[in-house]
Amino acid sequence: MPLVRAVGAAEVVALEDGAGPFFKPREEAFPAATREQWHRADAFDPATVGPGGEWLLRFRCFAVRVAGRVVLVDAGIGPADAPAAAWAPVPGRLPEELAAAGIAPADVDTVVLTHLHTDHIGWAVVGAGTAYFPNAAYLLQRAEHDAVMSINPALRERLLDPLRAAGRLRLLDGDTPLAPGVAALATPGHTPGHQSVLVTAGDEAVLVTGDLLVHPVQLVAPGVPYALEVDPDTARESRTARLRDLADRPAAALATSHLGSAFTALPGEGRS
Repeated sequence: MPLVRAVGAAEVVALEDGAGPFFKPREEAFPAATREQWHRADAFDPATVGPGGEWLLRFRCFAVRVAGRVVLVDAGIGPADAPAAAWAPVPGRLPEELAAAGIAPADVDTVVLTHLHTDHIGWAVVGAGTAYFPNAAYLLQRAEHDAVMSINPALRERLLDPLRAAGRLRLLDGDTPLAPGVAALATPGHTPGHQSVLVTAGDEAVLVTGDLLVHPVQLVAPGVPYALEVDPDTARESRTARLRDLADRPAAALATSHLGSAFTALPGEGRS
């Protein structure tokens, strides 16, 4: 069964679409990381290290159930013919994960796409341009939408045009409430319009991070840049600001796409 974390009356459900190694050595992905930072990261999250020292990734989505609604954050790596097939371990198992959680595709009323990298949009549109979640509005930051040609030009025809034609695409401009205790937060830098989702209830909080951070080295040392961030300075500012905000809550966790554990408490450095 998928892992579930309660946040007040809401539930955040972790849905793992797949797992596999990254396509380049982690030292190339994080060239500024020091030996001491790698040591701390590996001790914090040993599940991200393969037997040969390679970077092992999980590919997760998260469903937020609240007030009779289902908000899905990201759409995974997708089926065998998905755009991520060139590098990710497709086909993904999101349909089985959703079924195990008691969620049918038609139950999802909102899909938040954190950004337009292929391992986060795989099940959004399938086949000949069919929205996999037929009753959902698909939410994307306007800055991300406008940057599609620099991020991945193929996704304009493969993803955005079908959603727009079906009346399913909704563009956001910055932080936006989505449901009681659930909000989209602008967290640019990884891509121009990257967004995350915050679920709160009193002192409880779960930040669904997308790729705000992609490896535990960026959690134990938030200033470490990732080679595939389009704007490392802005990405660092987004990461440090959101981690600082979360650290002010005594009962808070991260829901991460790629770390070893679906739900992760902040290390001591994240609370400084």
